[in-house]
Amino acid sequence: MSVDITALNERIKEESGFVLLLKSEMGKVIVGQHRMVERLLVGLLTRGHLLLEGVPGLAKTLAISTLARVVDTGFKRIQFTPDLLPADLIGTMVYNQKSGEFVPKKGPIFSNLILADEINRAPAKVQSALLEAMQERQVTIGDNTYHLQEPFLVLATQNPIEQEGTYPLPEAQVDRFMLKLKIEYPTREEEREILARMSRGTVPDVSKAISVDKIVSARAIVNEIYMDPKVEEYIVSLVFATRDPASAGLAELSDLIEYGASPRATIFLTRAARAHAFIRGRGYVTPEDVKSIGMDVLRHRVVATYEAEAENVTPEDIIRKVFEGVEVP
Repeated sequence: MSVDITALNERIKEESGFVLLLKSEMGKVIVGQHRMVERLLVGLLTRGHLLLEGVPGLAKTLAISTLARVVDTGFKRIQFTPDLLPADLIGTMVYNQKSGEFVPKKGPIFSNLILADEINRAPAKVQSALLEAMQERQVTIGDNTYHLQEPFLVLATQNPIEQEGTYPLPEAQVDRFMLKLKIEYPTREEEREILARMSRGTVPDVSKAISVDKIVSARAIVNEIYMDPKVEEYIVSLVFATRDPASAGLAELSDLIEYGASPRATIFLTRAARAHAFIRGRGYVTPEDVKSIGMDVLRHRVVATYEAEAENVTPEDIIRKVFEGVEVP
């Protein structure tokens, strides 16, 4: 099947025009953190959930709440704590005295953008309550199942410093997140700008940049972005190199990887690369798109061995070597 790349390129340039406006509105509140803003947009365009990790005060919560205002969609913030119950998240059945029946009382999960703040503070049964919502986009209360309204996106944060009293996310749940971002400190210039903007105690106003209908149509267009079979093969080679590094000529990594990335990584890396190209107004995916987004897709899917930990080798170190070792088409 032949693809008219020129015509597709022109269409994508036109359809992605809202990206600059969205970034501009986000930039009124969020200083720097361009990568985080882009990744939030990638999640929005691909229906992919995000896990944000960073020390307190790096605008993780502010970025997500600002995105909800710019998109003008439903937003709920859930603070995860050790005493949180699944019913606090998804809702429960309550007795209606007038009708003499039990009726569902829906929880905060019934919104569009869900901020699961410090997700590792709540026990496993609460974390698992998110699984059905994240994967199936539905929630079961009592005997009834309720579908969640699109767009539905879980944006979770976790603090890497204080691990006392926390409950590490199980691998099955971590794998449900399309991207895991590590949020870094701002630069000195950005810190000065933060001081100038935020020291007065007011958050700048933002305008609606995109409608929900536009997001839905943009998602369909992202799926049409052309990916050459060689780029598809490159993605498969990267994922397979995390499972069997020796076959990729990276035998030195064999003793450092306990578990490689699952097929979900292949799917998510493909979707994320297409969204990355869309954000840049291109109708085709390049290997650079894959490399730019690859670390955020793979870092939480590669489990290092005890030997790697003893040598202070992190999953990020392993993934960098994979990208260096796998031939680029």
